[in-house]
Amino acid sequence: METKDLEKIVSQFETEGNVVEVKPLGNGLINTTYRVRTEGAAPDYVLQNINNAIFPDVEMLMGNIVAVTNHIRAKKEAAGEADIDRKVLRFVPCKATGKYFYFDGTHYWRVMVFIPDTVTQSAVTPESSYIVGETFGEFQAMLADIPVELGETIKDFHNMEFRLQQLREAVADNKAGRLAEVQWLVDELEKRADEMCKAERLHREGKLPKRICHCDTKVDNILFDKDGSVLCVIDLDTVMPNYVFSDFGDFLRSAANTGKEDDKDLDNVNFNMEIFKAFTKGYLKSAGVFLTPVEVENLPYAATLFPYMQTVRFLADYINGDTYYKTAYAEHNLVRSKAQFKLLQSAEACVPEMQAFIKECL
Repeated sequence: METKDLEKIVSQFETEGNVVEVKPLGNGLINTTYRVRTEGAAPDYVLQNINNAIFPDVEMLMGNIVAVTNHIRAKKEAAGEADIDRKVLRFVPCKATGKYFYFDGTHYWRVMVFIPDTVTQSAVTPESSYIVGETFGEFQAMLADIPVELGETIKDFHNMEFRLQQLREAVADNKAGRLAEVQWLVDELEKRADEMCKAERLHREGKLPKRICHCDTKVDNILFDKDGSVLCVIDLDTVMPNYVFSDFGDFLRSAANTGKEDDKDLDNVNFNMEIFKAFTKGYLKSAGVFLTPVEVENLPYAATLFPYMQTVRFLADYINGDTYYKTAYAEHNLVRSKAQFKLLQSAEACVPEMQAFIKECL
């Protein structure tokens, strides 16, 4: 978009100061982001075009985010923390509506205050994994008593029963004629189906609560001060009610994989227990204040659930003829499916060690 058009969009929000520059910021895969520079002492801002193809209910999305950031801000203020504006995101309302988004007739936009002198990290090490565990555990702990009911920004995002239903529909239709070559893997997944749907079953029985989770736990989604200290959790679009397993298992699926998500050499793919131990130790340190015995007992299940879920999703897409995930070559989704299944098998073999480590931590 032209600079003048972006400046016009910024002018719809209750910002301070005169805009002197609007330039692209970062390389996010979901939302298009810009840095808005202002004159003098006024803060700079971040302007984002919200991808409403992925997040169709923008009003619910922003309602979730504002409720979460306001609740965290209030807790930090009550605790007497200093420099709170660097420790929680602050969104700016639209002048005309008071809502935290603006619709220009085609696109949805939001504006937040830019936090200067910060860095992000991406390296996965035992040290960074401990920080991720502690930070997201604290994030969940601060939101355990939020008085507002949040909506589900991506419906059935981590619902295992729903993902299995998608696979079974793909198998029944066999649109691309690929079922015969992968029937063995379908059979392996079906053998585990009942166990892997345990979370939904426990929830229906009233034994497993839904919490407010981030649902995209990774070191990239933490903002650090220049000295390396944690400031706040960012990228809040997927914050919604879910089981704690979402934040626990999803991080380990990627971070504890010794290979690549689409590794053709399955000997490279194993479950890294050092990453598991570091992340779990940090997570239990901060989340232990609210976790129930059922949640703690099933953390090893969470570590196996997410490679299983991703195997199901990649395989369903392969059987359907590669209609969802972008692929680089004809059998890419099959390669992904096999790599995730190998990770699942490796994680399953580590479950006794996971259980013993969690007992030690407690």
